[in-house]
Amino acid sequence: MKNRWGVLWLMFALMAWAGCATNKIDWAARVGTYTHDQAIVELGPPDKQEKLTNGTVVAEWLIQRGRMAYVGGAGYYGYPGWRGYYGPTYIQSGPDYFLRLMFSPEGKLIAWKKFAR
Repeated sequence: MKNRWGVLWLMFALMAWAGCATNKIDWAARVGTYTHDQAIVELGPPDKQEKLTNGTVVAEWLIQRGRMAYVGGAGYYGYPGWRGYYGPTYIQSGPDYFLRLMFSPEGKLIAWKKFAR
C-alpha cells in the first residue's frame, strides 16, 4: 500500500511539472513569422501599444503582477493609559513582469524582450 501512494505521488508530480514546462514560449523562434494579430489572439489586447513613425508597432503585455505581502495586523500598542492603533500594512514584495513585442510595418514580429519594472 505504501508503494502505491509513492507511485501515485510521483505520477502527480510529473504531470504538474510537465504542465508547467509546456507554458514556455520560444519567442526567438517566432521572430519573422509571428504576427501582431496572432499575438492579440493568444495574449489578448496589449496593456500598452504605440505605433512609431516608421510603422513599427511596439506592444507590451503584463505577464505577471508583482506579489503583494500583508505585514502586521490590527491591534493596540503602548503604555497603560496611552494606546495607539495600528492597522494592516500592505507592501509590494516583487516587481511586475512585462513582455514587449515589436512588429514590423507588415505586422511580423521583429524583436521581443521580457523585463521587470
